Formats: sequence, C-alpha cells, structure tokens
Amino acid sequence: MKLSSLLCAGALAAAGALVAPTVHSNPSTRPSVERDGSHDFDFDVGVWKTHIVRRLHPLSGSTEWIELNGTVTIRKVWGGRAQLEEIETDGPLGHWQGMSLFLYNPSAHQWSQTFIGSKGGAFAGGTIGSFRNGRGELFAPDTFDGRAILVRGAWSDITPKSHRYEESYSADGGKTWEVQFTADKTRLADAAPAPVVKADHDGSHDFDFDFGSWKTHSSRLQHPLTGAKDWVEADGLTQVTPVWSGKASLVEFKIVSPEGPDEALALRVYNPTTKQWSINFATLKGGMLGDVPGIGEAHDGRIDFYDQRRVNGKATLARLSIWSTGADVVQSEQAFSADGGKTWEVNATDRYTRADGVAAK
Repeated sequence: MKLSSLLCAGALAAAGALVAPTVHSNPSTRPSVERDGSHDFDFDVGVWKTHIVRRLHPLSGSTEWIELNGTVTIRKVWGGRAQLEEIETDGPLGHWQGMSLFLYNPSAHQWSQTFIGSKGGAFAGGTIGSFRNGRGELFAPDTFDGRAILVRGAWSDITPKSHRYEESYSADGGKTWEVQFTADKTRLADAAPAPVVKADHDGSHDFDFDFGSWKTHSSRLQHPLTGAKDWVEADGLTQVTPVWSGKASLVEFKIVSPEGPDEALALRVYNPTTKQWSINFATLKGGMLGDVPGIGEAHDGRIDFYDQRRVNGKATLARLSIWSTGADVVQSEQAFSADGGKTWEVNATDRYTRADGVAAK
C-alpha cells in the first residue's frame, strides 16, 4: 500500500529539477538524438499460446531438453509506463509459472525486465537492454553453479500474430552463447482480461484487505535522522491490484506535495516456502526496480518489511509497516534506525481511505 514510504528520499530526488542541456556551437559535435523506445514492447500486449523448449542441464554439454505448453498474459500497467507478464505452463516436470515486470528508462532509452518464479517467490536480478532493427536484447550478469555468467534475453521474428523469445548463457564474457530456453508465442487475444484472484491460489491472503482504490494522505519528515522536526503534508490516490492470480499485488501511487508530484510503482510478491513477502519499487525516471527488495511477514494483522539503505552517508535499517484499522481505512509508516534496530525514528506516515471507483491515473 505504501509507495512513498521506502521512496521518501529517492522518489523526490528522482523528480528533482531539470538540468539545462549543453549548448554546442558546432553542429558536428552535437550528440545524436536517441530514439524513443517506450513502445518497443507494445507488440507483446495480449494473450498468447506459448510453446517452450528448455535445456535441463545448462553449460554442461548436455543436449537434454523438455517441452512445455501454456499461455502468457501481458498487460500494460502504471498508466502504460510498464508491462506485466504472467506465464502459466505445463510439462513433464509439472506446472510451471513465472511473472515479469518490464519498465522503460526514458533517460537511458533502455528497458529492464525483472523475473519472479512462483516456487521461490523472490525477485531475480533484472536484465537491461534495448531494441535495434526489430530485435530486442536485454542482458545481465549472473551466476550458475557458482560460475559467473552472462544472461541474454532476445525477442525476434516479431509479427502481429507471433514472435519468439530466446534466453542464452555465456560463460566466456559474451564470446559464445548457449541457448537455454526458447518460447514461440502465437496470439490468442489482443487484450488481456482483468486480473482475478483464484480461490485456490498458493499465495498468502495477508494483503487482501488492501485491494482497491484509496484516497491517500501522507506526512513526510523532511530530513530524517538529523534531529529536524519539519514535516510536509500531501494528498493523492493509490490503486492496489491483485496480480498473478493473487500471489502478488501491484501498487500504483500518485501524490502531489509542495515539492511537486511524486509517482511510483510497487510490486509485492509472496514466497510460499518462507511464508514471507518481498516488496520492490520503481520511480518514473528510474526505469527499473531497486537492487534490494524489502522482506517482511504478517503478525497480528500488521506487516513489517525490513531492508537496508544509506541515509546521510551511513548504513541504516529501514522498516515499512502496513496495517488495517477497519474495512475502509489502512495505515502505514516508515521508520529508520541508525543503531541496529534498538531505536526507530518515524519519518513517513500515510492514511488511506477507501475510494473504490476512483483510479490513480
């Protein structure tokens, strides 16, 4: 529910003053204008039949593969600024599910993709890249069996009715690549249906109270952990939507304060193994989710997320708490600790009043 909480400093910084462009007197020295790639993944929106071929033992010399078949549903979220992909397939090893969030960075002119598998329910490191000549390639460093590798995801053979996704690994710094995963997709529908929560989903129901539209009133401490007492008040709207059949939820936040507008997106995912939630954030200018998600779990109707960040140059613990105070009111607060959790200073509070039918646009 609480986007501004973990973004108290970062989101406002991301929405800071514009920098005047450099003026070049010599036309030959002017930098080339990079293309706007914000619509590069538009072709992917809709519902697709997918046929997947997956290597069982990567980078081992093995040629043993398995095949899976299912559907992929992709919808635009966050007012069209991001895309959410949900995968449902079956194969010889059973049912396999996955979810990806795609975000565009308008400054770098690049896309990021963050993948989450249903069994682990945890955020994997995102790939980053762009499209050229009708082919998209996103890359990321990773490890496999303790070895440092590169991962490449590629979208190609794109037509209105079909396209291919291919994932490859490189153990030699990109000199050679071994294909690990291919997905050939055929369009079933142009638009994704509205998300629903399955009664038998294997995620937690801890956040069910949070679904809907909310009028939001925020209070933020201007300078945390400095002894300052200056707070800023602001109002806005928050939209919370269940996704991935209820195993995750998407939070879209928009608020206007004296410092200007603040917009952000959060994705919360349940890990059925650890019985914990992960939460991660993106801002309009960031173009990707954060490196380290907050981790938390529910106790007595309250969910506390913890992570670590640098505040005033020092390593600091951060706690984000969310709880319901009735059918139509939710509250949250953020606090920092500079002494390892012995004491906490609250630096952001939010009160949400239900306003279903009012979307955060």
